[in-house]
Amino acid sequence: MIDNYIEKHKEELIQKTQELIQIPSVISHSDNPQHPFGEPINDALEYMLELGHSLGFRTKNIDGYCGYIEFGKGEELIGIIGHLDVVPEGEDWKYPPFSATISDNKIYGRGAIDDKGPVMSSLFAMKAVMETCHVHKRVRLILGLNEENDWKCIDYYKKQEESPTIGFSPDADFPCIYSEKAILTSYLKMDYSPFLEKDIVIKEINTYDNPINVVPKMCSILLKINSQKIRMKDFIKNLKDTIEQTHFEIDIYKIDEEEIKLTSYGIPSHAAHPDLGINSISQLIVVLSKIFNLYHIKIELFDFFTTYINTQYDGKNLGINFEDKSGKLTLNVGDFYFKNNGLQIGLNIRIPVTMNILEIGKHFFQHTSSYRNVDFDTITYKPALYISKENRLVKTLCDVYNQETHSNLEPIAIGGATYARAFDNCISFGANFPGDKDMCHQTNEFISIDKLLLSCKIYAKAILALDNLKEE
Repeated sequence: MIDNYIEKHKEELIQKTQELIQIPSVISHSDNPQHPFGEPINDALEYMLELGHSLGFRTKNIDGYCGYIEFGKGEELIGIIGHLDVVPEGEDWKYPPFSATISDNKIYGRGAIDDKGPVMSSLFAMKAVMETCHVHKRVRLILGLNEENDWKCIDYYKKQEESPTIGFSPDADFPCIYSEKAILTSYLKMDYSPFLEKDIVIKEINTYDNPINVVPKMCSILLKINSQKIRMKDFIKNLKDTIEQTHFEIDIYKIDEEEIKLTSYGIPSHAAHPDLGINSISQLIVVLSKIFNLYHIKIELFDFFTTYINTQYDGKNLGINFEDKSGKLTLNVGDFYFKNNGLQIGLNIRIPVTMNILEIGKHFFQHTSSYRNVDFDTITYKPALYISKENRLVKTLCDVYNQETHSNLEPIAIGGATYARAFDNCISFGANFPGDKDMCHQTNEFISIDKLLLSCKIYAKAILALDNLKEE
């Protein structure tokens, strides 16, 4: 009955997924306290709540920080925790990123797989269960709005509302996730004031709004040279020679006889998978370090970076290339800026579950101690999630996936962070399928229509399976 219901409403599921993707819900500044993450994100929330109401669910807007859609009765609460915000769209899409264009049986658009498609799939799974079955628990789709940043939405939800008894987040991979690495966001910093009168001076850095949890596609820097001491022609030749030695893709644009712009190009990917991308920031800093040193200007931050990070994404030179059953440590250089005479390099580090964060800091402080002007500062830390593979929630959801797909797969560990770690007795579950290329945060992000439909069926069966679990 459930599968038939979902098949019958396939076109509506596709249409509503498109409409949600067409809302450009990137975080933005807001002076409205009721829309703390900006108008477009609020538009996405209102769209989902109105849709939920029209489908016969109970809905609630929680002061603009988040919302939920719910049905059923009972003491226990099954939570499905997704998010409506998306990372910036980036460039070079083959279709407009908020057009939700259908091509090759795929819906293209920012947020298609992260996380709007899975959220809509979950909503229609709830509808299918509500219309065809009787459940003994309440089922609530929690709509986060700040997942791609600092999770203020979920923090607010937990202060105001009831936490799920059990649940999942449709924001990762099938068959299900039993472990998520810890995530450390930190910055390497240096006071640039003593260098403002040097013969080569940094004027401006642009990372084109790259989120720190994305391998940056592009980064540029504006340099000013002392034309009385350095000929622009010679400077450009030295730049070209240096870039040629590194084999990096970096363009040189001469503005006049004193200013020059360098633009580094990479390939974006999610910070959980830096090996799938090419880091434009790392490339640019390596070249800058070589050029400044060539002119006898020692920028300690650049020297430290080139020695201990360079283009590595595993922390090997820092001595933090740890690995356990949850995978290898990864390090993404996701930010680089010059402001108030300070230089900063932002790092997004994904730490294996058995590794102590203090060990990471110990290695950084050990190495930065040799650089008088370089500081290491931790900004945010998300603890790891680890639940035994034998846990009944893990086994139940993995069994649901295997039964629906005629598979025999084991739970997996990931480097990504989902809302699952915000609640007890919750894990992430889909909607990427085994073997799928991870399109989260990527140009030309898409969700397959066939897999949108299949995930909807899987989520419906998961709701029923969790409804049948007895409280321990």
